[in-house]
Amino acid sequence: MADMSSRPKISFSDEQAQLLEIATQFSRDKFPLSAARARIAAAEDFNREIWNEMAALGWLGVAIPEAHGGSGLGLAEVVTIVEPLGRQVAGTPLISTTLVAQALLMAGSEAQKKTWLPKLAEGAIGALALCEPAGDWSLTNLTATLTKTAGTLALFGVKTFVTDAASADVMLISVLHDGQPALVLLDRARFSKGQIARETVIDETRRSYRVTLDGMVVAAEDVLDASKTAATLRLLDEASCLFAAAEMCGGAAGVIATTVDYLKTRKQFGRLIGSYQALKHPMVDALVMLDGARSHLYYAASLWGQGAESEIAVRMAKAAAGEALAFAADRGIQFHGGFGFTYDCDAQLYRRLGLWGEARYGDAPWQRARLAQLLL
Repeated sequence: MADMSSRPKISFSDEQAQLLEIATQFSRDKFPLSAARARIAAAEDFNREIWNEMAALGWLGVAIPEAHGGSGLGLAEVVTIVEPLGRQVAGTPLISTTLVAQALLMAGSEAQKKTWLPKLAEGAIGALALCEPAGDWSLTNLTATLTKTAGTLALFGVKTFVTDAASADVMLISVLHDGQPALVLLDRARFSKGQIARETVIDETRRSYRVTLDGMVVAAEDVLDASKTAATLRLLDEASCLFAAAEMCGGAAGVIATTVDYLKTRKQFGRLIGSYQALKHPMVDALVMLDGARSHLYYAASLWGQGAESEIAVRMAKAAAGEALAFAADRGIQFHGGFGFTYDCDAQLYRRLGLWGEARYGDAPWQRARLAQLLL
């Protein structure tokens, strides 16, 4: 029998426990589901006042070194913030801002780090322009280009699903340069209004934009270290999957709570509908799936940065989280009866969050296909 004692175990530090507790209470207070619904119709991408409170709590700099104005912790600690925000369908730019900072730490020049990392820790917003209209989940399959013409570097192409692009302070863009992937960091002020167009996505609680790059002139110092681009794209891919898993685990917990509350108040034939086995048992199944997904999530967070083992754990976590949220939200919609199939039912918000999360950086079947390559 194989000795399992040498296998890595889930670790959960005091810092993580404290962050989880604070983030859970903060999310409940600041992001009721009514706020998520209000955001659908709002003109702003998100609530700036609450974003500033998050910055004041130090959440934006959790994974930024102290030398650059952060706390010097890691992505495992960020996970404990993302999960409660997902439970409340908060839709903040925390994930994209954190990922831009991580890309800078890995491949940014000293000047870029000095300029942007302290700003990101203090509340500046980062946007990621990594996806394209073809919808390929591989971040290295690119059609947008960085081209040198008559001694001038210029960007061409289109990027899609750029969340909070209209509100961002800085944007990280993936392109092809001389046939190889490259990353370009640009101040958002350099984009004209016509280059950024709102998209309608399945999860309308967040803002997504199509960014047209054609003809934008950039300087050589805007391009991140070419020798580290491949590693940076891998980091962004895996970290995005980790955070998506955290957000979807939070969403699964949220829709389970919403559905259970309904089952404990709605009566049919003189009985609370939650007393019927046909409804009780699927909710138990949903909770079991959530517990499994959270175990995968925090195992992946514990192994973060440990090479192939880390990637395996992250892809398992995203697959499990997507399926847990899909099952719980589907049951929530069904158990609300006819009302559940309307947009007014809160279970709809969670189902849409899950569809968005799965479609970003690969759904469960795609993650398992990657796992097959890693394991076999």
